[in-house]
Amino acid sequence: MSKLVVVGTVAFDAIETPFGKTDKILGGAATFIGLAAAHFNTEVGLVSVVGGDFPDNYLTMLKDRGMNIEGIEIVSEGKTFFWSGKYHNDMNSRDTLATELNVLADFKPVVPEHFKDANVVMLGNLHPAVQLGVIEQTKEADLHILDTMNFWMDSALDLLKEVIAKVEVITINDEEARQLSGEYSLVAAARKIHEMGPKFVVIKKGEHGALLFHNGEIFFAPALPLEEVFDPTGAGDTFAGGFAGFLAASKDYSFENMKRAIIYGSNFASFAVEKFGTERMQTVTNDEISQRLEQFKALTKFEITT
Repeated sequence: MSKLVVVGTVAFDAIETPFGKTDKILGGAATFIGLAAAHFNTEVGLVSVVGGDFPDNYLTMLKDRGMNIEGIEIVSEGKTFFWSGKYHNDMNSRDTLATELNVLADFKPVVPEHFKDANVVMLGNLHPAVQLGVIEQTKEADLHILDTMNFWMDSALDLLKEVIAKVEVITINDEEARQLSGEYSLVAAARKIHEMGPKFVVIKKGEHGALLFHNGEIFFAPALPLEEVFDPTGAGDTFAGGFAGFLAASKDYSFENMKRAIIYGSNFASFAVEKFGTERMQTVTNDEISQRLEQFKALTKFEITT
């Protein structure tokens, strides 16, 4: 069986949207990525850090959903990473109310021996120095997929560019692609980012879907129009989990298969937003995933008549 390493935060979130608000609930990039990726026929190993305040039942849930948690370090004296945010009425923009790094501030990831020969490595949004450390430990991987954000572009651009030069795939949103490249056109932005190293550039556009770029070729995957969006937190990470999980299970890294992976990523993201935090991703079934894939197929299928 193939192996997928997921590096990122396992954390607490407190979220407020027009639909309500939560106290501290389970969140974090690695959590969302892992919950999606575990639906595929691949071994998923999480690499993260939590504090002594992190409930055992959350760790049990991750294990029960098919994830290997050997790589989750528990710092019993410390506190778990915490993020709090409030979404505006459009659900696309948000204000960060609190970011407490806690044990994440000194996190030095250790990839378990069993996962050092992983086929695919998903580098969740973390400090570029941490991501570089993981790349060093997984040099034999077929594919390193990078997720990052504008915060690192502002504070650690040189290190980030080092990471970008070492990965095969980068996934960022449209605003970040423009900032990183200095180009407004996403086509021009993707070309500039491609020149930095990655063979494939994935630009996420939230409710407007995602774009895949490779050697001048472009593929667009729509987002499924949903009646209600309760909480967009983690949608991008869930997308990354579906994308990486599909690629790891298929071991096919061609442009054609990347297209399929993008659709799978969009499919999983459409579930994540239906409830607060990871709640929906903890209950989604393979039958529901298959049914919604058919909806994606219907959404994009058409015939040209002359």
